Amino acid sequence: MNDYFVHDTSIVDTGATIGRNTKIWHWCHISSSAKIGENCVLGQNVYVGPGVEIGNGVKIQNNVSVFEGVTLEDEVFCGPSMVFTNVLNPRSGVNKKSEFKKTLVRHGATLGANCTIVCGNTIGAFAFIGAGSVINRGVKNYALMVGVPGEQIGWVTELGDRAALPLSGNTVFVCPVTQTQYQLKNDQVRKID
Repeated sequence: MNDYFVHDTSIVDTGATIGRNTKIWHWCHISSSAKIGENCVLGQNVYVGPGVEIGNGVKIQNNVSVFEGVTLEDEVFCGPSMVFTNVLNPRSGVNKKSEFKKTLVRHGATLGANCTIVCGNTIGAFAFIGAGSVINRGVKNYALMVGVPGEQIGWVTELGDRAALPLSGNTVFVCPVTQTQYQLKNDQVRKID
């Protein structure tokens, strides 16, 4: 007996690995050699391609395809109908599987509903991509990105709340909820332990 849940309408190919307490809901397809961690939730109509690695505590909402070449670290949130790509210039009549670009989404990042992540980029830890945004370059840790193409408009905390920090400079912000300190230095934000 499995220690994870797969709805009767979903398909899990032989060779896929699924972690404990993960839930895979209606009409999903998990390809062989895909690795899904523990305590994940995959909503309705999610596709996970071959070789994809998904960490622990990841939530993938309805209608998301996680294509070959994508890695999601722990506690990533993929909003409904957001999009990953894996080829920069696809053509129906040209096989470009040798040109797949890797995409890495780091720990705790949020990818808002209907956003698009163009392949070959890294989304930083705890970054927040606004709904409908198109990301065509790397994103810093804790960065708040919105628009088409995506532009950084601020910083967020690990709770996902806006941090009262300028885009650049040297300063410290204290989260009013958790009292966690975040330091902005050299145009990067890090949590102070």
